[in-house]
Amino acid sequence: MTTKLIIDTDPGIDDAFAIALAALSDDVELLGVTTVFGNVSLANTTDNALRLLALCGRSDVPVAAGADRPLVHPVPHRAGVIHGSDGLSGRSATLPDPGREADPQGAISLLVSLLDSADEPVTIAPIGPLTNIALLLAAHPRVRDKIARIVIMGGAVAGGNTSAAAEFNVWSDPEAARRVLVEEDVPCVLVPMDLTHRCAVDTGWLARLAASGPIGAALDSLTPAYRATYRKTLGREGIVLHDAVAVAEAINPGILRTEPFPIDVECSLGPSRGSTVVDRRPADAAADAEEPVSQGKVDVAVDTDYARLREFVLARLARG
Repeated sequence: MTTKLIIDTDPGIDDAFAIALAALSDDVELLGVTTVFGNVSLANTTDNALRLLALCGRSDVPVAAGADRPLVHPVPHRAGVIHGSDGLSGRSATLPDPGREADPQGAISLLVSLLDSADEPVTIAPIGPLTNIALLLAAHPRVRDKIARIVIMGGAVAGGNTSAAAEFNVWSDPEAARRVLVEEDVPCVLVPMDLTHRCAVDTGWLARLAASGPIGAALDSLTPAYRATYRKTLGREGIVLHDAVAVAEAINPGILRTEPFPIDVECSLGPSRGSTVVDRRPADAAADAEEPVSQGKVDVAVDTDYARLREFVLARLARG
């Protein structure tokens, strides 16, 4: 089975691994890549996406730039400390010159065009803030029927990374995340950081990647800033491939174990802004509660075979 896939992204080091995972997979028809603000500026995320596709020999994949800011409130900071000033540990210029510009029609128009022309439903993997996807669904509701599912890297069940409550992607535009996860009637899978952290890879895995060929070596060379961050977070050498975990599920449905939960997104301006509220109470207790969490359910990734997942990602990346 071939998966028709569109990635919406803010590269970002873990995004780089995710893009390469899709671009190098024979069973993926990568229809397009759209970019959004997030880890760094939109100009940087778009340039990084173009360069990463050039690295993978996939200059056939169209790239279009999308939202450069959230729907409502500005974000106070980006993630340059974690990903480097350019999003790729300051090493984006070491990647191939893409030799092309982004598609001038922009992300939303490209998404509509790709979905309209697809002969079967398409999987969308948003691995940055959800601004582009919220805009797409609000402005072009007819495309819902052309979406097989939306596999989202974002959110946290038991505490965040950007704040005590919120994960970075959802925190960057909570209003957009709420529109997609709560208000829209489109099948969604949420891959939260609670799970992606448990999928961390160690230096042995990275060494195998670096030794696999020029693409693996190039990806490994982008990780210095990321390694420094996770040396503190994990307490050991290694990195967390958040976005690649979500793209693995987009490519291979069921590689992550999911459970349906009612969910909401906190959009207040208080300390819990951007938190994903996942109602894990038994169904009877939630139904009897005075304040149920929300009216909808989202498939939340809760577990996986970690060794299998790491080998799946490495085997695909090593093809380059």
